[in-house]
Amino acid sequence: MTSSAARSTSATEPVQEVTQSEAPEAAAAPCVKGWVHSLETGGTLDGPGLRYVLFLSGCPLRCCYCHNPDTWHMRKGKLQSSEDIAAEIASFAPFLKRGRGGVTLTGGEPLVQPEFCRAILRASKDLGLHTALDTSGFLGARADDAFLEDVDLVLLDIKAFSEATYRNVTGVRLRPTLDFAERLSAMKKPVWLRYVLVPDFTDNTTEIEALARYVADLKNVERVDVLPYHDLGAYKWPRLDKAYRLAGTQPPKLEETERVRNIFRARGLLAT
Repeated sequence: MTSSAARSTSATEPVQEVTQSEAPEAAAAPCVKGWVHSLETGGTLDGPGLRYVLFLSGCPLRCCYCHNPDTWHMRKGKLQSSEDIAAEIASFAPFLKRGRGGVTLTGGEPLVQPEFCRAILRASKDLGLHTALDTSGFLGARADDAFLEDVDLVLLDIKAFSEATYRNVTGVRLRPTLDFAERLSAMKKPVWLRYVLVPDFTDNTTEIEALARYVADLKNVERVDVLPYHDLGAYKWPRLDKAYRLAGTQPPKLEETERVRNIFRARGLLAT
């Protein structure tokens, strides 16, 4: 997915609130309610092809460069039912199939609301759609094997590769994310790794080289996306009465981003 200057709440606050309607016993799956921040119906950046991208509210991380701090709290979103979301996805299904895409659940952190995600993923698979889960992996233990059977691709954000740097950037521990990564590897679940390159925060060559070695050993990582830091969401922080620690930080230069991609490529990984 920092110091107290970048955090207005504890990362240990409750991170799940879903409600289940009283569905008939004959129903294929329960109707689950969850908190939705927003959606995108023609996304091209969150998985293969054209995507229906659902942004869920709630996140236990407090990333210092977060461009959607308005997703941190579930109740800031809109309470919706999985049935309504599934019906909307169904209306887009032909378009998504023609675009060789599918459905991506992101956030926030979607695993804050695992049962809501489970219902939407199952409905999406019933429609014959490709599914992707965009997650920090911090709550990966909430996704059991049955849950992951309905996930075709995991977009896994590993935000740093030392405990100190990870805590500085996110406010939480690194190990749960690595546990999830290793579990996905054992399952041979396809992964696209995402790494945000932030000058003076996540650009340490030694740490990046260690991450590249680690990722290459996993064997299930199809590609690595090195994402240069941007400040397009910085304006949201003062609107939420939050201090933005990275004020004045410039995006990395193109040659620096390419240098980091080459570190992953040197380990036999596809890096973009």
